[in-house]
Amino acid sequence: MRIVEGGLEDARVQALIALHQRLAREATAEGFAFALDLSGLRVPEIRFFSAWEGEDLLGVGALKRMAPDHGEVKSMHTAQAARRRGVGAALLRHIVDQARLAGMTRVSLETGTSAYFQAAVALYLAQGFVPCGPFGDYAASSENRFLTLQL
Repeated sequence: MRIVEGGLEDARVQALIALHQRLAREATAEGFAFALDLSGLRVPEIRFFSAWEGEDLLGVGALKRMAPDHGEVKSMHTAQAARRRGVGAALLRHIVDQARLAGMTRVSLETGTSAYFQAAVALYLAQGFVPCGPFGDYAASSENRFLTLQL
């Protein structure tokens, strides 16, 4: 598996991001899904990564700089055919490593609370993330949960 920065111009990446956004919205009450679309991922404070095996897209994820010392994991999604192969963990470790290299001392994320998000939450907890309160512009609700990792 190789993880590269970029890929937003690739139609396969665009399709996976669209699927991620649709599924997140379907699994979350209206107004509480914060999955980014392509335009949201194309801003200067976001670094986007894609994971590949040959020509097969395995997954995507992004790192948003919230402050000089604080990053946010965004748009993590593993392609259905690549699930249970360690793709999500590899992408998450890569994003955390990139945050550390960029001088960040903390990485946080927001995710949903429905059954759809259980596997993602288990991954984040297994990688050392712990529950935290809302950060940035997020507000606490029954639809979301917040996790953070000190680097």
